Amino acid sequence: MRKLIVTGASGFLGWNLCVAAKAEWDVIGIGHSHDISDFPTPLLSLDLCDTNGVASLFDKIRPHAVIHAAAQADPNFCQMHPEQTARINVEASENIARLCARFYATCVFTSTDLVFDGENPPYSETSPLGPVSIYGEQKAEAEQRMLEANEDALVCRLPLMFGDTPLHSKTHLNTLIDNLLKGQAIALFLDEYRSPVSGLDAAKGILRFMGTNRGILHLGGMQRVSRYDFGLAVSRALGARDACIKPCHQKDVVMMAPRPKDVSLDSSKALALGWAPDSIEKALEKLECVRTRGVRSVT
Repeated sequence: MRKLIVTGASGFLGWNLCVAAKAEWDVIGIGHSHDISDFPTPLLSLDLCDTNGVASLFDKIRPHAVIHAAAQADPNFCQMHPEQTARINVEASENIARLCARFYATCVFTSTDLVFDGENPPYSETSPLGPVSIYGEQKAEAEQRMLEANEDALVCRLPLMFGDTPLHSKTHLNTLIDNLLKGQAIALFLDEYRSPVSGLDAAKGILRFMGTNRGILHLGGMQRVSRYDFGLAVSRALGARDACIKPCHQKDVVMMAPRPKDVSLDSSKALALGWAPDSIEKALEKLECVRTRGVRSVT
């Protein structure tokens, strides 16, 4: 069976990638931030900033493909620690692209809709970049460096994602579900728009196009919604009270990292190639965390 390395395997997207890929690939997950005993595939601990260690791993495993999903993805943390986070978000990414080229392994990089400024949506693969945060700048630079280092690499830009997660994860939407089920109020942005997609659909899209496409590909959902409207969709899927969701505006919340207003993705290219993600409502209905009224949710 072909060998697939998934970096960031202990994170939300990485976990979904391992779950989706394990039937057809010999998956080796690489994690660093979490110590997990119960995982769907073999999981190794490695600091991706250790260039010699990563090179040794490639030499030992000889992967056929690598999906680089590891990142420091907290925009506020990146804003406060730009040099520290650039090591994993930019330098480690470029190193992995070079190693993939050296070992003739298919290379996929997961990027973000936050490479855009939010002023001229929806954004296609050819739209000009204009990140407003350090995190967005780092991912944009990583895209460029990886494609320069490996001309066959595929960059998948992803939106806000949601879905079931490993038990160790605690995310913002875990808190949303908790509060909704308790009848407690939670404020969500009325003026911040994304094109959400389930983590499993994103993972299936990445696996579908891995090895057959290169360059940049958008894997956003087909619906443009505000954070507030997404919260209402979660509330209704849970059977909770919509009144618990309170609208607020970006200016009402002080954060270190600036936030773009609308980074909705135009994913017509992927859709034309046969990718068919569920609607938000349909995807929510399938989630274990929704069906069981649990809190094993979302990012």
